Amino acid sequence: PQQRQVGLMGRTRLDNNAGMLFVFEHPAHQCFWMKNTLIPLSIAFLADDGSIVNIADMQPQALDLHCSQVPVRHALEVKQDGFRSKGIKPGMRITGGPLEPRH
Repeated sequence: PQQRQVGLMGRTRLDNNAGMLFVFEHPAHQCFWMKNTLIPLSIAFLADDGSIVNIADMQPQALDLHCSQVPVRHALEVKQDGFRSKGIKPGMRITGGPLEPRH
């Protein structure tokens, strides 16, 4: 919970292939803001199967909320335009780690 609350606040840079995956215990409409966050980020809200529900661009220090369109348990923050530059769009699926299918 502490890491989730701090997120990427205070960082002055983020590598192109780096990010932070947020994992919540229960699906809910997850909302994020950029208080004390110094670099522009993009956030993807992910369904349990890893499919991208929606993506939002977030500006440094902004207090406006960016929320998932439906209840989700995962959100992935990357450097702004990190998804767009790789052709990643809503409806596509991200795999790996906690997003691996369970058999």
